[in-house]
Amino acid sequence: MKAESVRFEKVTKRFGSVVAVNRLTLHIQPGEFMVLVGPSGCGKTTALRMLAGLEDPTEGAIYIGDRCVNEVSPRDRDIAMVFQNYALYPHMRVYDNIAFGLRLRELGGALWQLTHWNQARAIKKRIDERVRQVAQMLEIENLLHRLPKELSGGQRQRVALARAIVRQPKAFLMDEPLSNLDAKLRDQTRAELKKLQERLGITTIYVTHDQKEAMTLGTRIAVMKDGVLQQVGSPEAVYFQPANTFVATFIGTPPMNLLDMQVVEQESRPALKIGSTILPVLEAQAQLLKTRVGQTVRMGIRPQDIYTDRTAPPDAILSEPLPAVVDVIEPHGDRNDIHLILDGATLIAQLSARVKANEGDTLPIRLHLEYLHLFDPATGETLRA
Repeated sequence: MKAESVRFEKVTKRFGSVVAVNRLTLHIQPGEFMVLVGPSGCGKTTALRMLAGLEDPTEGAIYIGDRCVNEVSPRDRDIAMVFQNYALYPHMRVYDNIAFGLRLRELGGALWQLTHWNQARAIKKRIDERVRQVAQMLEIENLLHRLPKELSGGQRQRVALARAIVRQPKAFLMDEPLSNLDAKLRDQTRAELKKLQERLGITTIYVTHDQKEAMTLGTRIAVMKDGVLQQVGSPEAVYFQPANTFVATFIGTPPMNLLDMQVVEQESRPALKIGSTILPVLEAQAQLLKTRVGQTVRMGIRPQDIYTDRTAPPDAILSEPLPAVVDVIEPHGDRNDIHLILDGATLIAQLSARVKANEGDTLPIRLHLEYLHLFDPATGETLRA
């Protein structure tokens, strides 16, 4: 299989007065696993459908390799799509579902088969070998005789994947293919899908609203909102260096805490103040704040970067203890999500379940100062030097 690059160049899609995708520019490298992630209605599925040829872009150009495919029919784009609902033919057995696309492509009509019988027989043998090879790869070779109604959800998903893989396309397009599976099977299938894509090396564009799926699967993640690309980068970059407050709160569970704080001057350098609490900052953060003394900024801190004296790692650069009041405790086995109130603001700390706290208690917390994020409260953009 030869993987190809995929490019969206200033692609816009309008449905009447609604702009579903707005000037999307995104370059996907050959063999890359790119995940488009965002809430419902953000434009991710529309972008995938335009790439598949199921929707025409209003403006801009879409490339597969060096070829602009705006005017190319879906069947001639040499891509394979896996849908959320599997889209299996209910009257065909698994073998025929997998082989159907190959037969259409390679054998053509019945007249061709009659006039080229020997060649058709050779092609049928080659199709049979490919179907069985892919079925073995996905461990469904014992299901080839069954109808789709006789399969579990996970088995149907594997058949849908097999039908896409057997064509040896230039790119896979996947539209929330795991959303119909239960949680345990979804986790298992996600791991299998990642290993399979790495082994095949086929360019894959995967759409999901599940940020956990995006973080787990993607070589890179493209975060979308209201048809606009917000940020693209590795899972680590998007998580640790969010471009704005939307990305910061969409990626990560629980979401990043955001608190509006006043920039004050303490001992001739900027600091942050909320209520009566003053929070010193590190030198790099002070440089970002030096022109904002007297103004408000939005400070972000992830729940995982909030500690108590007992849970703090020895090498962390921490704030002084801040007196927060426990509001709600959500147990998750080995950890608790603890909702806190700090000077009238609410935030969540993700702490070990061994930290004993009750609702209404005052819990001294420490923030990891290296992992504070600073945003412009008007635009939501990350403050940069």
